[in-house]
Amino acid sequence: MTCVILDDEPLALDLLADYCAQVPGLELKGQFDDALAGLAFLQDNPVDVVFLDIHMPRLTGVQLAQLLPQPGPRIVFTTAYDQYAVRSYELNAADYLLKPIAFERFVQAVQKVRQQLQAPAAAGGAVAAAAPAEPVAADAMFVKNEHRLQRVAFDDLLYIEGMKEYLMLYTTTGKVLTLQSFRRVEEVLPPDRFARIHKSYLVALSHIEHVERGKVQVAGRLLPIGDTYRESFNALIKAYNQL
Repeated sequence: MTCVILDDEPLALDLLADYCAQVPGLELKGQFDDALAGLAFLQDNPVDVVFLDIHMPRLTGVQLAQLLPQPGPRIVFTTAYDQYAVRSYELNAADYLLKPIAFERFVQAVQKVRQQLQAPAAAGGAVAAAAPAEPVAADAMFVKNEHRLQRVAFDDLLYIEGMKEYLMLYTTTGKVLTLQSFRRVEEVLPPDRFARIHKSYLVALSHIEHVERGKVQVAGRLLPIGDTYRESFNALIKAYNQL
């Protein structure tokens, strides 16, 4: 069984590579700390399973999984954030490993993938059976605004602008200023619905009106696409069949 590891943390890459070496019949074909480099490799080199970190710069693991050729490899998400568990099941991930990952848990994930590969017809049912029935994906987040917690529905959020240590959230009902970091907000927002396009801007994909000459228009305002985010944003837009 062949595999690839994608994780922007060198220690996590080394740990999983060591785990792979200890599992008989598991061949590591590549390890990448850059999501786009890993995506390019996977597009030309099919493997059986990808151990995929979710929170990576430029392109999240969830976004990358949506860009893989179909039928693609089995996906085992690896992350330190447990709020992505439900979304991983929505993407039919084979398993979800919460960091720090114990070797025994890693072996369980490998065995689960092997069973799916040996019985592909039953794999879909096996994944569906593993999904918890109770959890429901979040539809909003709460941000601190003055002396209260303000609920912001994901459907209402148009875009976010960074203003030094503050963020200005532009919504269909008005603006909300909060003392928060982009990194923290990106951990909460559904990565398949929102995209960072610039060091100072994050946009809701469903509210993009058009893309032109390195800019995105949302709610009548043209926002710049930064060079660092251009390639990953273009790939995400193509995944939505908008180009």
